[in-house]
Amino acid sequence: MPVPWFLLSLALGRSPMVLPLERLVGPQDATHCSPGLSCHLWDDDILCLPGDIVPALGPVLVPTHLQTELVLRCGKETDCDLCVRVAVHLAVHGHWEEHEDEKKFGGAADPGLEKPRNASLQAQVVLSFQAYPTARCVLLEVQVPAALVQFGQSVGSVVYDCFEAALGSEVQIWSYTQPRYEKKLNLTQQLPALPWLNVSADGDNARLVLNVSEEQHFSLFLYWKQVQGPPKPWWQKNLTGPQIITLNHTDLVPCLCIQVWPLELDSFRTNICPFREDPRAHRNLWRAARLRLLTLQSWRLEALCPLPAEAALCWQAPGGDPCQPLVPPLSWENITVNKVLEFPLLEGHPNLCVQVNSWENLQLQECLWADSLGPLNDDVLLLETRGPQNNRSFCALEPSGCTSLPSRASTMAARLGEYLLQDLQSGQCLQLWNDDLGALWACPMDKYSHKRWALVWLACLLFAAALSLFLLLRKDHAKGWLRLLKQDVRKGAAARGRAALLLYSADDSSFERLVGALASALCELPLRVAVDLWSRRELSAQGPVAWFHAQRRQTLQEGGMVVLLFSPGAVALCSEWLQDGMSVPGANCPHDAFRASLSCVLPDFLQGRASGRYVAACFDRLLRPDAVPALFRTVPVFSLPSQLPDFLGALQRPSALRPRRLRESAEQVSRALQPALESYFHPPGTPGQGRGVGPGTGDGT
Repeated sequence: MPVPWFLLSLALGRSPMVLPLERLVGPQDATHCSPGLSCHLWDDDILCLPGDIVPALGPVLVPTHLQTELVLRCGKETDCDLCVRVAVHLAVHGHWEEHEDEKKFGGAADPGLEKPRNASLQAQVVLSFQAYPTARCVLLEVQVPAALVQFGQSVGSVVYDCFEAALGSEVQIWSYTQPRYEKKLNLTQQLPALPWLNVSADGDNARLVLNVSEEQHFSLFLYWKQVQGPPKPWWQKNLTGPQIITLNHTDLVPCLCIQVWPLELDSFRTNICPFREDPRAHRNLWRAARLRLLTLQSWRLEALCPLPAEAALCWQAPGGDPCQPLVPPLSWENITVNKVLEFPLLEGHPNLCVQVNSWENLQLQECLWADSLGPLNDDVLLLETRGPQNNRSFCALEPSGCTSLPSRASTMAARLGEYLLQDLQSGQCLQLWNDDLGALWACPMDKYSHKRWALVWLACLLFAAALSLFLLLRKDHAKGWLRLLKQDVRKGAAARGRAALLLYSADDSSFERLVGALASALCELPLRVAVDLWSRRELSAQGPVAWFHAQRRQTLQEGGMVVLLFSPGAVALCSEWLQDGMSVPGANCPHDAFRASLSCVLPDFLQGRASGRYVAACFDRLLRPDAVPALFRTVPVFSLPSQLPDFLGALQRPSALRPRRLRESAEQVSRALQPALESYFHPPGTPGQGRGVGPGTGDGT
């Protein structure tokens, strides 16, 4: 649709670099080329299918440079469209292959073969344009006479008139040949925008200023621009008169764009994307990005905007050392935002983490399998390398590098190398990855750690015995101090060592991840937490009923607590069991310890033995405490995370934690739960409610 002349003059008046603009008459596209070249434009557009790069068998014409210019295509004197003219510069690449006769005899080949070398060159050059919502591809045929064919030299250019685009739009241009011999050329042309929309700073925030008349009705649309497909809408509102709208700095991302247009029939729309180069916008984008584990092998990077990134697996050992990238044997993989990706893993492991880099800077790191498999294990990662004739070598991944096994190095893995290889041969190690060139194995180190610490504890006991003997000689002075020390040690040991058995209903994978996050957070207090998520192998081997009975007996014998974590699914199971006591728990799901536990949990409640041994809990916004069946409300019921201090106090022995320490522990668990709760109730990639941005803060001026 032609743009009114006064709008063009408003926009172009702000861009003196494009004035004066050449005017083209007529609606038809056209092409012309440098002297000596001949060119032709196909009548119809073509499909944009670049295809793969193929090798050139001789000299070929390829695009080397794109150059753009703004022109006006006018049907009438005052009705013009803004148009992008593109010049494609061409050069000759490649050379003739030497003929077999020349290679063998060193002489000239058949004279009949000389003719192609003296022929002209032809090429089909594709120009691809994309300016949302318009995309098109045109084909230009170019012929270069033999006299101009010089290897590696420019032969001239071909010019295309022209691609129509709207004021304020961004035009992406690509050029390549058919068939394609080299990478596609790319160029971005930003068209001037109308002056009635301006973006300025307002402290840390951004201010949108819309300079329109007081009686002008217009619509404002905020959206997230995508590389492919339609934009992702955020907010739209019809307004009147001049407006100043403030955007919170936390909502600025590179792909946030603004569109404004008068509320008139066939009105012209102005688009700008002002935050593409804003460092705050890029920081916000990465801060809001999330890694989500979908299955054992598949995962996804979720973000509002497209971004260049690559990912690799790394191994996170306990102790705070940096996560070590597993490159090689694995490799960095380019990733696409919001697209399902896969790692070639055979098994998951809590120490396996995903690192995401952008421009060689680490942006995200998350141990995706930790929520479902528990906290970091004291395992060592062995790298197996396979050579010719089935030769195999092993090395252990350590902070200092990969230590060959066996080895005389002074590292821990080197000293235990023989035992680790024996564990590998006996099947005690878990294979995480495997291909023709090698494999990755996770081998447990906890039994060797216990042996190592046994000597340390023996030395401590000897020191304590010597200290006790010394204090006995000064009994009167140390008597009171020993009494206080004994009380503090007992309290500390009680707080550190209490066991907790966590029972829940596996409603879905998201709820399981939420339970895993809670269990991991409780382990950091520390409590000794048992949960079926971390005992899948034992659960499958023993069966859910036997596994639960063993865990319950051990927990209660040690003075621990059984936690019943209620969800809508758990309430439904309890109601079903209470109505039909003859049903067989565990029959429907071999891994559901909650269903299996009902057969022995209910007698404790019915016979009044639950007090002091059981507590119940549920998550805020998922289930109200009064929705827990009445039978189970005879023990304390806590809503998490709002009642975390009371919940943690119930899990500890009486007087195990002081009030200040209890509040600090509750804050620690709450922080650990927040990412899992946000992921459960507000999946990443969807705008939250009440974001506090321009939509609610516009005011007329």
